[in-house]
Amino acid sequence: MKIAIVTGASKGLGREFVKLLDQEKQLDQIWGIARSKEQLESLQKSLTTPMRVLAYDLTQESAINALLDLLKKEKPSVQFLINAAGIGSIGSYKDIPLHTCAAMIDLNCRAAVLLSQAAIPFMPVGSHILEICSTAAFQPLPYLNIYAASKAFLYHYSRALHFELTAQHISVTAICPYWIKDTEFISTAKGNKSNCYINNFIWGSLKKTVAKKALNDAKKNLAVSTPGIICTLHHIACKFLPDSLLMSIWNFIRRYKI
Repeated sequence: MKIAIVTGASKGLGREFVKLLDQEKQLDQIWGIARSKEQLESLQKSLTTPMRVLAYDLTQESAINALLDLLKKEKPSVQFLINAAGIGSIGSYKDIPLHTCAAMIDLNCRAAVLLSQAAIPFMPVGSHILEICSTAAFQPLPYLNIYAASKAFLYHYSRALHFELTAQHISVTAICPYWIKDTEFISTAKGNKSNCYINNFIWGSLKKTVAKKALNDAKKNLAVSTPGIICTLHHIACKFLPDSLLMSIWNFIRRYKI
């Protein structure tokens, strides 16, 4: 049975990946993972490819174990693993409660790594892992510090894993988009904080555009996908400019009011 596993599948970028994979009609089943069973079931009804609804909270160890048990039982051929689940929080270190800090690390880092490790033994030659990082992975970002650090971790894990799995002909692609303006990420990350730490989200991309470019780049076996002009330029700049200068530029951009 050929399957794809997509986390964060109930909405946003994860949902777009599910739709794209469904349109290709090359899979026997899609395993959609998210906390909301209702949203997953709503998506399931709109697809032609059968989707297994897995209402898991990936910050919980029991969810990882449940997926691993399912893989061992079903022994599917995992053609795609797309780790699209993620969470961010904008604000000063003093504004972000400890449980939110822990959730960002658990979901953005721990869950993505454990799911990748669990899925790889079931992935054949020519399969693909997409780790949804961010352009935030390329540099330290004050007032988005834990999120950026967690994505830097995932980015470097992805790059190293890509190298390791080359001999097995399994590609691993770090997907590093800029702001995506038509998902709930920005509003969720801002929360109800009274201070506005980031005053603009200009030049944001659309989730459909990002997902399509990312999937195409993964199929080309690229180690890094920068699906947009801003993240591409950012990626290049971060290869040459020191972090101190990059953070100063970021400080100007985040405070600039449109």
